[in-house]
Amino acid sequence: MRLLLRLGLLLSLLPVLPAAARADAGHADASRAVTAHARVRLLADVAQVAPGRDFTLGLRLRLAAGWHIYWRNPGAAGEPPRWAPVLPAGASAGPVAWPAPRAIHEGPLLAYAYTGTVLLTRRIRPPATAPAGSGGLTVTTHARWLICKTICVPEQARLRLVLPWVGSTGGPGGAPAPSAAASWFAAAAAALPRPSPWAATIAPDGLLWLHGPGLDPAAVVAARFFPATPGQLRNAAPQPLTRGDGLILRLTPAAGFAPAQALRGVLELTDRTGARTALAIVATPGPLHGPLARPLARPLAGPLARNAPPTAPASALWALLGFGFLGGLILNLMPCVFPVLALKAMALAGAGGGANARVRALALSYAAGVLAAFTALGLALLVARAAGYGLGWGFQFASPAAVGAMALVLFAVGLNLSGVFQAGGSAGLVQGVGQGVIARGGHVGSFFTGLLAVVVASPCTAPFMAAAVGGALAAPGIVAVGVFLALGAGLAAPVLALAAIPALGRRLPRPGAWMVRLRQVLAFPMYGAAVWLVWVVSTEAGSPGVAAMGAALVAIGFAAWSLGLAQQGGRVGFALAGAGALAALAALGWIAVTPPAAARAAPASGMAFSAARLARLRAVGRPVFVDVTARWCLTCQVNERLALDTPTTRAAFAARHVAVLVADWTAQPAAITRYLRAHGRDGVPLYVFYAPGAPHGRLLPQLLTPGLVQHAIERASGAMHG
Repeated sequence: MRLLLRLGLLLSLLPVLPAAARADAGHADASRAVTAHARVRLLADVAQVAPGRDFTLGLRLRLAAGWHIYWRNPGAAGEPPRWAPVLPAGASAGPVAWPAPRAIHEGPLLAYAYTGTVLLTRRIRPPATAPAGSGGLTVTTHARWLICKTICVPEQARLRLVLPWVGSTGGPGGAPAPSAAASWFAAAAAALPRPSPWAATIAPDGLLWLHGPGLDPAAVVAARFFPATPGQLRNAAPQPLTRGDGLILRLTPAAGFAPAQALRGVLELTDRTGARTALAIVATPGPLHGPLARPLARPLAGPLARNAPPTAPASALWALLGFGFLGGLILNLMPCVFPVLALKAMALAGAGGGANARVRALALSYAAGVLAAFTALGLALLVARAAGYGLGWGFQFASPAAVGAMALVLFAVGLNLSGVFQAGGSAGLVQGVGQGVIARGGHVGSFFTGLLAVVVASPCTAPFMAAAVGGALAAPGIVAVGVFLALGAGLAAPVLALAAIPALGRRLPRPGAWMVRLRQVLAFPMYGAAVWLVWVVSTEAGSPGVAAMGAALVAIGFAAWSLGLAQQGGRVGFALAGAGALAALAALGWIAVTPPAAARAAPASGMAFSAARLARLRAVGRPVFVDVTARWCLTCQVNERLALDTPTTRAAFAARHVAVLVADWTAQPAAITRYLRAHGRDGVPLYVFYAPGAPHGRLLPQLLTPGLVQHAIERASGAMHG
């Protein structure tokens, strides 16, 4: 088809060929020429040349209004300008430096072209010595180009430029002086595509993914990719842009597309002000985002992504669901879930003497609460992301009022377990008053135990869970919900096993007097968790937040004591309990409007994270350890105390001059959120070690030990020296 288009184009041009040839006949052997539709000039960025010292030669074309010439890849049809300089012996010319083109519609076709004025440049290296008796360096070229409007006209010009040698005109020697056109060359150099600072991947179906630290997808309003080689893509096909974990551009492959080869070209990004940035891209072949999440991103490239059916292979979907299940299962062992294990133990102990059917029913009620909470969190995240908010896993803990509310809930649970008041059933959490609700309190209590387990677990990210959550938030809605349900199934799996295996239910201890003491003992993990959450409030809202939390805890304690009196027959207790609850809510409202505390300062051995600082440290060859943490993340705090802020680890960092960058994600700032997503994560902790000279950082596990950190540093250093 391309050959037929070009043949028809050339046949249509036969009547104008003589005119085009005559247009430049009078300008041969000169540095300037005028044709029917362009003014062309051969010029240099220096006024003289020095032997062996490079300079830039340029072909400048000033096109008539409405006419255009073509880029190196002309698009559907056309030919790029051709000009090969003829140089004296010993001199050499580099390739043409092509400015970024514009997409121009030619009927149903799309061309990659230039309009207005364009300067095409080459680097020239003169001979090492000036020839004896030579008055200067002579450069000639026979330039040819195809210029089009409603018709296309081939034009040409023979150009000649003589540049004197430095010192040959009686002036001083040394470095060549800039020419009068030097500013044009500077502007042309600034317009050239710059090497992309971000990684690019091209999927077999044509999805181009740009990603990496420092990329702000929200700042890009439009993008267009220009392939360097003709025939690889369908040029006129739309290129829908999706923002999220980087930029995803849907390209439509053509017959010449090779999925196993890198795709080269220019990616032009347009920001909100209309400014364009051209990046030279070498997109490596492969899936989009990791072995599991990348195949799921294909539906995201269109405007109807949320309604599109999943197109990923079934094996990738099952693997992603499997990662979700394993992450939820391991979440049972994370420090932030330890307090809820006490509630689960009480619920199971209370049903231990019952029939197997009751054990299974309570287990299923607990699992229903877990699944409902995971579904609600997942949907909230998806809706917020669709609305443009950069939220991640554990987003509710970024609000000190939400953290305070959770502290009050855990404190109230502890008071219930201590016997201050009864909320129905031995392990009930939220109950109404009245015989009807009390009668079914076991199931209601188990359901709310499941809800609480998920909410308290949300600040943690277990192994396997990072890939699952990242893949879920990059996938269509139906897949994302399935992944969150898989996470819930994993968290509820130990209790679900009781429903599936009756023999396990029979092994549970029978209720007895021991349960009263166990119930009271298990109140103390609740108090401990509440204290931890009050500390989190202190780091987010400062001392005013602590004062408000103290008042809220007193109010909740008073409400629980009053409710206990009411349950013993005192009617006034209900009113007092309501007043206490209202006072606690008022304290939470005060926390919500309290100005946030200053961001946590980096430790003495570290620095605050920024993408620019990371880039500077890597540019000078410094090894860098990035610690992405949050003050509400209990796993992060445990890792810091046991693995990072230890004499062994500090000595390992100092011995190899490792720069430690601390990225505080407590309030989920956008820059750190982008860094997390560039590494396929939507939660903390995240630990990345950059060895000097390595193209990418190495991700460390989410549970650290001093030996593991030291081994990672030594391994990277050994690979560098090897």
